[in-house]
Amino acid sequence: MRFFILITLASALGAQTPAAPTGNAQNGKKIFATYGCYQCHGYAGQGGAGARIAPKPIAFANFSKYVRQPTGEMPPYTAKVVSDQELADIYAFLLTIPAPPAAKSVPLLNQP
Repeated sequence: MRFFILITLASALGAQTPAAPTGNAQNGKKIFATYGCYQCHGYAGQGGAGARIAPKPIAFANFSKYVRQPTGEMPPYTAKVVSDQELADIYAFLLTIPAPPAAKSVPLLNQP
């Protein structure tokens, strides 16, 4: 019975998770560079001084919450600094970043 309740609760919560708002990936790429996100997260969101945020970024709701109220060393980017639309654009850009090639597909990494 408890298992059923947990599954039902998880399904209900999942159904309430809002989808990412529509964003403009080209504008997001420009904002990502202009606002200096690349300085910590790398040009492809691969991470560095900051966390890896692409490919496959976290859900938009979590992304937005963290950008607005970070718990780490990242400064907060309130709506006064980055508008909700700009945040959606940045997220749209992150969604376009492809996964890196598999190591097996890079000849230099497979030399004896």
